[in-house]
Amino acid sequence: MSLGTVAMAVLGDGDLLPWDLYEYGIVSSVFGMPQPDLADPWYELKFCAATRRVRLFGHGFGLAPAYGLDDLVNADTVIVPSVPEACVTGVTDVAPDVTDALRAAHDRGARMVALCDGAFALAAAGILDGRRATVHWEHTALLRRRHPEVVVDDSVLYVDEGDVLTGAGMTAGLDLCLHVIRRDLGARIANRLARRMVIPPHRAGGQAQFIELSVPVGDDDGLGPVLDWANANLDRPLTVDDLAKRANLSPRTFFRRLHAAAGTTPLQWLLHQRLAYAQSLLESTNLPVDAVARMCGVGTAANLRRHFSLHIGVSPAEYRRTFKLANPADAVAPSADARAGIAARL
Repeated sequence: MSLGTVAMAVLGDGDLLPWDLYEYGIVSSVFGMPQPDLADPWYELKFCAATRRVRLFGHGFGLAPAYGLDDLVNADTVIVPSVPEACVTGVTDVAPDVTDALRAAHDRGARMVALCDGAFALAAAGILDGRRATVHWEHTALLRRRHPEVVVDDSVLYVDEGDVLTGAGMTAGLDLCLHVIRRDLGARIANRLARRMVIPPHRAGGQAQFIELSVPVGDDDGLGPVLDWANANLDRPLTVDDLAKRANLSPRTFFRRLHAAAGTTPLQWLLHQRLAYAQSLLESTNLPVDAVARMCGVGTAANLRRHFSLHIGVSPAEYRRTFKLANPADAVAPSADARAGIAARL
């Protein structure tokens, strides 16, 4: 038994580029390693290719896919890594047998996930027609030009269209894979896995791809303490002026520095933290929805339902039914200390 079969396509006939190894490593780390303390069973990961030949990454090692395209067609989730550069530029096309397999898997009901330039393969298979999608910011214009039927978003980290998900390049692929875990198993499990991998627990898909600073907000820029304080006081009616004053900055300077460091506005950042806390409370307590709404700072149950519907795609009640504790007796009210940051809480 498993949570489902995850098939990762191995594209092209030639050898792989060194940075392709990063995407295979991401998928292997998230889906390929059993996590019995988080969920048992875990996923079953298969690397699938049209041929079984060894694909070299260089430096003396390679990848030997053990499964064929039939396994990909029958998988529950199909992950498509970056296609060869020639397929991006249009010099060559994605192999017809691969696009046929992708289309067949999608028609069967598989969840399709493209990392970085893997979106070009889904687009070639017609799976992105009429859908919103993203890709690495350097190639969004090319995707839009080559596939005008795709609604290309050139700024976000990833796009979740339900049964089809696409992500930007490199580490955004890790964000997208953790988002899949979050969808399947809930925020608590996804954040525990992120902590195990020593990475930030959640970057929302709408966050900007390219930001001025590529490192997390920390104490050295003066924002870390005020953001920690905000996370510990989410039940308060916080404003940008409140946070700026606490950081000893003007509202305009605070806005600019947070956007540069996190790629999002202060109000968007606050909303993401409030929703993450609400997810944690819905998963780990039996508190009524209106109490959850007050504790995470959105005010009313109606407001929480509206934000959940808009940003998470389900109501708080549906989310709780999906990710509720197996033993309701384990549910407890959160302590004050547990409010001192999303990572600490989870």
